[in-house]
Amino acid sequence: MAIQKKISRTVTLELEAGNAAMVDIGKMLGPTGINTRQLKLDYDAATATQRGDVVPVVVTVFEDRSFALRYKTPPTAYLIRKMLGLSGGSAQPGSQTVAKMSRRQLREIAERKLPDLNTDDVEAAMRQVAGTARSMGVLIAEE
Repeated sequence: MAIQKKISRTVTLELEAGNAAMVDIGKMLGPTGINTRQLKLDYDAATATQRGDVVPVVVTVFEDRSFALRYKTPPTAYLIRKMLGLSGGSAQPGSQTVAKMSRRQLREIAERKLPDLNTDDVEAAMRQVAGTARSMGVLIAEE
């Protein structure tokens, strides 16, 4: 029977894939006493193929100052902005539209986000992504 380590702290960080900033890591995890340089090396190596994206990571810090990393998919709003080439969303999402998104683009984002969503159904995932898009002022084009 394996001895389970006691968790000291759990933190979610949104870092740039393949090039995490030590400042961001140090601010959040410096007080825990873990080896932040090793965390950066592990994160950069694991996310090198997604360089340029924002890839959230859940860092579980144990009492013995060791850590475990669990990688997530990029935030939905980030994926929408990247796909549509936007710098931000609408200041008035209900009445001002900044872009249009096709159903194909919506499906593509939903399929990428599926592992982190609370559903296995692509249609339900598309509805969740569409809600985020609407809150950013992005109109979903009906095809």
